[in-house]
Amino acid sequence: MDIKQTKIDEVTIRFAGDSGDGMQLSGNQFSHTAAFLGIDVNTFPDYPAEIRAPEGTLYGVSAYSVHCGRKVYTSGDYYDILVAMNAASLKQNLPNLKKGGIIITNTVGFNEKNLKLAGYEVSPLEDNSLADYLLLDVNIIDEVRTILSGFSLTTKSVDKTKNIFALGMLYYIFQLSYGYTENWLRHKFAKKPDVMDANVKVLEAGYNFAKNDSRIKEVFEITHSKLQPGYYRNITGNEAIALGLVTASQKAKIPLFLGSYPITPATEILSNLASFKHMGVKTFQAEDEIAGIASAIGASFGGNLAVTTTSGPGLSLKVEAMGLATMTELPLIIVDVMRAGPSTGIPTKPEQSDLNIAMFGRHGEAPIPILAAATASNCYEMAMEAARIAIKYMVPVILLSDGYIAQGTQVWRVPETKNIPEFPVQYASDPETYAPYKRDPETLARPWAVPGTPHLEHRIGGLEKMDITGNQTAHPQNHQKMVEYRAAKVQAIANDIPEAEVHGDQEGELLVLTWGSTFGATKTAWERLTAKGVKVSYCHLYYLNPFPKNLGDILSKFDKVLIPEINCGQLANIIRHTYLRDVIQYNMVLGRPFKTSEIEAKVLEILGKEGE
Repeated sequence: MDIKQTKIDEVTIRFAGDSGDGMQLSGNQFSHTAAFLGIDVNTFPDYPAEIRAPEGTLYGVSAYSVHCGRKVYTSGDYYDILVAMNAASLKQNLPNLKKGGIIITNTVGFNEKNLKLAGYEVSPLEDNSLADYLLLDVNIIDEVRTILSGFSLTTKSVDKTKNIFALGMLYYIFQLSYGYTENWLRHKFAKKPDVMDANVKVLEAGYNFAKNDSRIKEVFEITHSKLQPGYYRNITGNEAIALGLVTASQKAKIPLFLGSYPITPATEILSNLASFKHMGVKTFQAEDEIAGIASAIGASFGGNLAVTTTSGPGLSLKVEAMGLATMTELPLIIVDVMRAGPSTGIPTKPEQSDLNIAMFGRHGEAPIPILAAATASNCYEMAMEAARIAIKYMVPVILLSDGYIAQGTQVWRVPETKNIPEFPVQYASDPETYAPYKRDPETLARPWAVPGTPHLEHRIGGLEKMDITGNQTAHPQNHQKMVEYRAAKVQAIANDIPEAEVHGDQEGELLVLTWGSTFGATKTAWERLTAKGVKVSYCHLYYLNPFPKNLGDILSKFDKVLIPEINCGQLANIIRHTYLRDVIQYNMVLGRPFKTSEIEAKVLEILGKEGE
């Protein structure tokens, strides 16, 4: 049989099933393989909010999106291929599958019980409702049981390989070598040779099954990326933050301390940093969020590059201690991986939920610099930048990420460490010139004196400080002065950060202004629209407090400003009261990122070009 071979610039694959079906693993392996072979990748893991949702239910579906191609900035809008391990996963994801797309199903997941849980009266595999798609319905359980009949594995262990079988099928459909995954399996199960051999055999069998399946009449070759020479790896945002913090510690030449309480979706930063003990990194899993940040403040007082990580409600618990760090003027990095709220909210779903609390959520006048990462790989640079600012200006710094970029992956070019500038710390050491709140005239930073340094003893704590001496005081004029100093210090950072950059015309009818994880969808939409001749510009903000110095000037040059946010307008309101400039809000809180098509449609609507 002749097989048609087609080159494609990009493809989006959605792996979906129950939490125990291994969809996250399969998606992760496919993305790593694509990246290893030089294809650009962006992913989005989509977990149920419940710890262990009931099997077969619609709200128990666990999914993983992989978007790969020549150059991609998002995890994809609509899927080209859907791997659905049961009826519920098909029902949940079918609306986003492109007409003409491919569906790979495990027919065992479409029994009477599963159909009922998913709300189907008749199996969609049998009623012709999937006629618009290429349906590859396979009894994967029967296949793997036959393949592994000679292995001394339990039936449960055999059935668990079904995700590897489906992964093998995809490797054939996209003409990708399964060698990367085979090597990973051999390493992962090196101490369990039966399990290792079984998974490798199932992987190969899935590839060969697809190769011999007469229903598959076309295979695809994904266009490789045009990458600069260098060493690349696939990385999550959480991994990138951990590596950025370790790099900052090395470049500052001071030890790194992390005090944190595990919380979704920030926990991986803690677990990743725990593996860097050989580089002097100390990690402390605290009993709660307050203890986590309090321990970090203590570590900062002791001369460490101190970090605490959290998400959503955890940030709420840290706010009093954040005020303490502001008062004591100690360097501290607070990483907040945002999730849907309020309260516990939806722990596994992304949302740009915490800009308001980051900006305003403290008692008294306690401004804190705020940075926001745009992509998984950008988390590395922003973690180092947060450390640089915290140390140079002796301030706590908030770094915002969210569940989309924190747990999604992206291809990242590993930088050469020799090209990363050092910023060694100069601790106070001279008793003749030392005073606890004597300030650098340029940065307004106070000196950093490590406890135990002879004759540099000083008071610390949450009561207001006397200028210069640091003694406790309630003097009215001194309080006014110290409040103004702390605010001026944060505003001075605007002189030390890049100006905002406008892509497209530098003035015109419409500017799209973004922050955080809305970067990918907006950049892709802008590229598509400008390719069609639509006049629109966009600007992405990495610094939210203070804003870049030229932002006001940029806003004044456009008739309209559109701000898409995965919240109800938090940046929009801050822009309004900062620059007295009205903006157009585009808000969505669906527990998922914006689609590129949604941004495109909104821009065309504003410009009066709907339907183009």
